[in-house]
Amino acid sequence: MVIPNTQQTLAGRTAIVTGAGGGIGEAIARALADAGAQVIVVDADERLGQSVAESINASGGIASSFAVDATNSAAVEATVRATLKNSAAIDIIVNNVGGYRTMRKTWEIPEQEWDDIIALNLKSTFLWSKATIPGMLERSHGRIINLTSGAGKTGAGMTLSAAHYAASKAAVRGLTWHLAHELATHGITVNAIAPGPTNTARFRNVRTPDATAALIAKIPMRRLAETGNIADAAVFLASDQASYITGITLDVSGGWTMS
Repeated sequence: MVIPNTQQTLAGRTAIVTGAGGGIGEAIARALADAGAQVIVVDADERLGQSVAESINASGGIASSFAVDATNSAAVEATVRATLKNSAAIDIIVNNVGGYRTMRKTWEIPEQEWDDIIALNLKSTFLWSKATIPGMLERSHGRIINLTSGAGKTGAGMTLSAAHYAASKAAVRGLTWHLAHELATHGITVNAIAPGPTNTARFRNVRTPDATAALIAKIPMRRLAETGNIADAAVFLASDQASYITGITLDVSGGWTMS
């Protein structure tokens, strides 16, 4: 794989990155901006999203931010309309927002928490894709990049996560395949990235040091992924170098998942 590394790889393109106020989403937003894209930083936390956008601009990139509930269709559609007032097109959508609250056994998950996590991980991916696809169809060009997880492939036990998270991330893989088939003849690629355990604040907050050490011991490379590893994969999939790649799930896991 050749990862684009010039400032002009995505020049003239506009990208929306959801859940970009920190962690993997922030790294992806910064990497896309470094590659020349105008980046729309979307996060539920207005302060975090604005901080990332301001930092990108201060570094010479072009970014703006929106505070959005990524599971609310009206808010999603309003954000897309607002973006198109200042940009000719939305070329790239990175459906990164997601996660889970805490590790639980399946029988301990409250019904409302199940619904919330499914919406956060799966419904959000559907809503943002649905809102941006019509414009991509008009131009016969677009890149949809969905963040799934090794949890969607190996199951909750392997990842020390939870059933609703694993189920929703597996569903994101299925949605990726379906969209890739639907859009393949329209110049739009749809791919997923499945990060392995990644060194983020959220990861550190839900795992003890002993649990982290035990997990690292199962990773062939014997280390966690860094957010930049995931961001490099996103830039590649957004670039013209990946124009003949669609429907894949790219494992960025240090060998933790192999397919």
